Amino acid sequence: MSQKIAITGMGIISSIGHNVEENLISLKTGKHGISDIEMFETRHAGSIKTGEIKWSNEELIRQLQLPEDNNVTRTSLLGMVAAKEAVESAGITDINAYKTGLISSTSVGGMDITEKYFYSYENFPEKQKYIDSHDAGNSSLAIADYLGLKGMVSTISTACSSAANAIMMGAKLIKNGVLDRVIVGGTDSLSKFTLNGFNTLMILTDSYNTPFDNDRKGLNLGEAAAYIVLESDEVVKKENKKVLAYLSGYGNANDAHHQTASSENGQGAYLAMEQAFKVSGLAKEDIDYINVHGTATPNNDLSEGIAMIRIFGEDQVPEFSSTKAFTGHTLAAAAGIEAVFSILAMQHGLIFPNLNFKTKMQEFNLIPVTELKEKSINHVLSNSFGFGGNCSTLIFSKS
Repeated sequence: MSQKIAITGMGIISSIGHNVEENLISLKTGKHGISDIEMFETRHAGSIKTGEIKWSNEELIRQLQLPEDNNVTRTSLLGMVAAKEAVESAGITDINAYKTGLISSTSVGGMDITEKYFYSYENFPEKQKYIDSHDAGNSSLAIADYLGLKGMVSTISTACSSAANAIMMGAKLIKNGVLDRVIVGGTDSLSKFTLNGFNTLMILTDSYNTPFDNDRKGLNLGEAAAYIVLESDEVVKKENKKVLAYLSGYGNANDAHHQTASSENGQGAYLAMEQAFKVSGLAKEDIDYINVHGTATPNNDLSEGIAMIRIFGEDQVPEFSSTKAFTGHTLAAAAGIEAVFSILAMQHGLIFPNLNFKTKMQEFNLIPVTELKEKSINHVLSNSFGFGGNCSTLIFSKS
């Protein structure tokens, strides 16, 4: 059985673009999406910058042609936009023609709505309809319903590696013959809860995030959604489908080190990358580019750098960059949008720049790519690491 899974479609909405083409243009021109908060009420507006999508919920509803009186959350709306583009990109006209599933992921879920009415539920029964939207699976079901999908729907929430694990689960379902094709990815909106939570952890920067810089202060939160369509060899051949790329390797691990911090030696990240190589059958030298997790927090970048050195050797680490300086850290959607960016890197022969980098970290001799660079790219390794030690790695290949 082939180890590779075909990717036939992709869709995305982020702070740097409302579709794949707009995101690509921003990545090529160095246009980031980090800005002051405008789209939701918070006392931190004006003092904390985020990767915010400048479309209101009402605008998203109009774009999706939904009835105005719906109670769909922003997380669901963003997911619908990206999933719709992914399905259309894959040329799927009858979504139920084959055994098709949706594996979606989220951390925020419907908090953007439920946090508004948290103190009102008892006194205002009409608000109680929003309680169900808090559940992480609510957004997955809403997206599936919007797509008209009748097949399997599942939800993964493993913090910032969620979409990577959704992609991995989708691949395993195809390999084991459970499904013929799967729409996989993640969606998260901004919310006061996550903003306040990350602020309390003191890992938000007061400016723009600077991944892998010695003077990095922390991350910018962002919101986004991205999905890719995975299909079996049989469907690809039968439908004569155009393949955008292949998912050739994947792995996840948990070092059980700390609730929010990565281990000092990067053990979870190391094990995830090691497993991804085993699944892919590729050699370390085959990787042309690493889309690093690169959150610009002191702990993550040090831990991830050490893990890469352990895997590749300090002088053999492939060229790498973090795209979170473009979009902010989009939590459960991060691995989804970075899957799209990894595919775009291969399609266009480009390494996207690690914005805002100035000073090499003193702990090791690793310097990210800081300018848009042309390069023939056949294999991309993409890392995503989450709270609770949830570490995942994906490898995407051109053929």
